[in-house]
Amino acid sequence: MGVFDEIKLGLEQAIEYEKGNIKAKKTTLTILPLDSFSSEEIKAIRNNTGLTQTMFAKYMGVSVKTVEAWEAGRNQPDGAARRLLSITRENPSFPVSSGIVAR
Repeated sequence: MGVFDEIKLGLEQAIEYEKGNIKAKKTTLTILPLDSFSSEEIKAIRNNTGLTQTMFAKYMGVSVKTVEAWEAGRNQPDGAARRLLSITRENPSFPVSSGIVAR
């Protein structure tokens, strides 16, 4: 199906929806809650990636002091850092496979 045909079909469906002849497709999404990490878990995640604290800090977008504080238990990651830690825990090769870390 060409681009014109796809646009035409979409417009026809929009008209039918507006007339009440068809129901709109609906997708329900659920956002999983953020995981919490102990200092040992953070260090294990970093070690599984094979990155030094300096490289891991650059990957995470934080300072080396921040990674040191996480691993020492003096501080906890927040927000996007926790989400990225979850992704990295599940896939230790993510830093490289995502293109964030180049080898």
